[in-house]
Amino acid sequence: MLVTTAVHGYAAGANPPNIIVILTDDLGYSDVGCFGARGFTTPHLDRMAAEGRRFTNFHVPQAVCSASRAGLLTGCYPNRIGIHMALAPGTKHGLGGDETTLAELMKQQGYATGMVGKWHLGSKPPLLPTYHGFDDYFGLPYSNDMWPLNPEAKPGSYPPLPLLDGEKPVKVGLTPEDQEQLTTWYTKRAVQFIERNRARPFFLYVAHSMPHVPLYVSSKFKGKSEQGLYGDVIEEIDWSVGEILAALKRTGIDDRTLVIFTSDNGPWLRFGNHGGSARPLREGKGTCWEGGTRVPCIMRWPGHLPAGTTSTDMFMTIDLLPTFAKLIGAALPRHQIDGLDVWPLIAGKPGAKNPHDAYVFYFELNELQAVTDGDGRWKLQMPHTYRGLGDRPGGRDGLPVNYDMVKLKNRELFDLTADIGEKTDVAAAHPEVVQRLEAFAETMRAQLGDSLTKREGNALREPGRLAVAPKK
Repeated sequence: MLVTTAVHGYAAGANPPNIIVILTDDLGYSDVGCFGARGFTTPHLDRMAAEGRRFTNFHVPQAVCSASRAGLLTGCYPNRIGIHMALAPGTKHGLGGDETTLAELMKQQGYATGMVGKWHLGSKPPLLPTYHGFDDYFGLPYSNDMWPLNPEAKPGSYPPLPLLDGEKPVKVGLTPEDQEQLTTWYTKRAVQFIERNRARPFFLYVAHSMPHVPLYVSSKFKGKSEQGLYGDVIEEIDWSVGEILAALKRTGIDDRTLVIFTSDNGPWLRFGNHGGSARPLREGKGTCWEGGTRVPCIMRWPGHLPAGTTSTDMFMTIDLLPTFAKLIGAALPRHQIDGLDVWPLIAGKPGAKNPHDAYVFYFELNELQAVTDGDGRWKLQMPHTYRGLGDRPGGRDGLPVNYDMVKLKNRELFDLTADIGEKTDVAAAHPEVVQRLEAFAETMRAQLGDSLTKREGNALREPGRLAVAPKK
């Protein structure tokens, strides 16, 4: 039954909005034109921002593939639900069947649900998207570099890369020529889903494999940008966004569709000209510095979001599930989640404030590495070891360089409103802020644990696991 109570000035259940989430892979903070891209253009994304809102303080809970996607889909810190780092093809666990995903939330209200692209939360039944609320799925079960042609992997490390339609492989052993078509194939499938479901509310999750290395682009865009292959890839993703927006116009559902564009984490800096840029932020993917967790975000919903505006308010992908729930009148999961409804921030309501006191950022095997207050001003970095390049450039043309492992010996506090690049430690000048953020960190250590301080959490849930046949 649809709930018809008024929600944020919008009647949930009465012509509920379609929702499309477009997630890129390893796209850096400044890799979109309206966020300062250099050497390539993104006219469709720039138009989307001009007709919608740009969010410059939007974050993921962990700066790596599987964990980030788990947070987006469930509204939970990924370590709460047993997802850490990036899951390998042979991993026997993934997203738990008792978790509520965005797709399952939408199905409460009769939505059609579809996904195209990279899943990376379990590569075998019963861990695939079709077991987590998606009616339709087409894409790769994990990252496109997890294949036999990976030059950094030992021979035999990865099986042939499969392309799935639902639960069935339509091709096993993708070639470089196939990878050149991934963005085109995903886009075609996304547009078909929109056209097929134009007469009913739908949720569509488009999870591009690019610009994660290895980079591939179709002949339509090869050699088109000034920056080279990376720029070509981004321009093709921008084309894909344009095709999706055009499909909404063509089917007459543009004004009742909320479209969100973002990235799963910051750029993979060790790949140099095949990685992106987080300028002016510090570090990139795989760290809890701003360059790892702060990602570009654009939202568009004609008539409901103020066009051509920019928000500096902080919020996170974990906040999308409860926000969507309130927007469409769906019930929240009965189990604990970490996100909160942030629609007033998204809609630009006067006086809106983030409902969170603070956020935590974990990495590696459950290391609580950083804490940020809810308004995004203060950020406390805990002592930990992180990977970085310092002043060294990354690799060239698909061949990476090795990171340095850098040890942060003391807690450091940064005022991100004055120092977005996290260059100046101001902990000594603001002991009360350090104390407040450390107190919040302690409450989260009690729930989620922290391997840096050898704490075990009391509110962790098990991931989903593949059945293991008993030994004879």
